[in-house]
Amino acid sequence: AGTFMMGSPRGEEERDDKEERHEVEITKPFYMGVSEVTQSQYAAVVGENKSAFKDLRDNPVENVEWKKAIVFCERLSSRPKEKSAGRKYRLPTEAEWEYACRAGTRTAFYFGNSLSSNEVNFNGNYPAGKAPKGRYLRRPVKVASYKPNAFGLYDMHGNVNEWCSDWYDPEYYLDSPEKDPLGPPVGIVPTGFNNNGNQNFFVVVRGGCWVDDGRACRSAYRFRAMPNTQYRLIGFRVVCEVTGE
Repeated sequence: AGTFMMGSPRGEEERDDKEERHEVEITKPFYMGVSEVTQSQYAAVVGENKSAFKDLRDNPVENVEWKKAIVFCERLSSRPKEKSAGRKYRLPTEAEWEYACRAGTRTAFYFGNSLSSNEVNFNGNYPAGKAPKGRYLRRPVKVASYKPNAFGLYDMHGNVNEWCSDWYDPEYYLDSPEKDPLGPPVGIVPTGFNNNGNQNFFVVVRGGCWVDDGRACRSAYRFRAMPNTQYRLIGFRVVCEVTGE
């Protein structure tokens, strides 16, 4: 648990207006997955693996819709061993994600204000800050292939984008709660596509990915995706709440 400055300062290079900086308090401690959920982990819980890049078991799972990521969390939480230990799994809120990504930093990245593709997996032709151009691998790589942040979390920048639990609202920061913000209670921004006659709304994704430029990997960068669509660019990691001793 702790307090941090969410969003980006107005002087941050290539920031967006929807990143309005504000103080947020996370009042309850939580665990977060050290890495993105891998293909082998996902297959062990859900029984399938529809990832586009399947050649490595320890690659992050991708091509997973938001609702399927939620199913993973529910099935993992329902396992007898997890229930007896008081462990419950879910997707992180957008605020929890950024708090964990920053790991106490206030710079554009947890490495500082520059980012090279030698540090994380993204399109190295478009580095951030004063970093030099680097490799563009054109695909995800094995989780934990790069250095972690100060909290010991890997790939919070780059590799694959990560689903959050929040509905996407570009104006949410202007009047969001100061403590434990959960995002809007209902969908705000329609996708323009219907699912079984129901309107779909965008949800939050964070972190940037292997195809993005450095700007989209910033700690404060907010992006959106359609919850019922598979993307080769999006995976997820889990939060674990522990209710037992």
